[in-house]
Amino acid sequence: MLTQPYRTVSFPGTSVPSGSGMMQGSMTQAPVSNMMPPTQVQSGGVMSPTGTVINTSPPVFEQSYIENILRLNLGKIGTFYMTYENNSQWNAKIFKGVLEAAGRDHIIISDPSTGVRTILLMVNLDYATFDQPLTYQYPGVVGNPPTRR
Repeated sequence: MLTQPYRTVSFPGTSVPSGSGMMQGSMTQAPVSNMMPPTQVQSGGVMSPTGTVINTSPPVFEQSYIENILRLNLGKIGTFYMTYENNSQWNAKIFKGVLEAAGRDHIIISDPSTGVRTILLMVNLDYATFDQPLTYQYPGVVGNPPTRR
């Protein structure tokens, strides 16, 4: 039986002796041979017999969440319709302003005339309207969808 060296791919903070075959935070490739097909690696790519990792996974598209749509439209003036449960003073409120930022749980708008900035919680957002066309990119589609006239 011929023994051939093993090639080990280690990740930061781990070390596994070459040829040990252990999988502690690493991925051990089959014995090195010039006749072997590429070996699958954890990143979704393949490793060639020379040890080069070739990325074969398709590009990842950002999902169409509301904060991503809002981020594509920073600087535009919008009207934000909010509701607040169990609030005895006001249950619903409308905010209008320039969209400054949008995060997973918040929206920041500013009043162009006063410069006052307001942070709105996404959990209270019912919907938003804009008086101008929105930039919108659906995951996996290049460009904006056609506009209706």
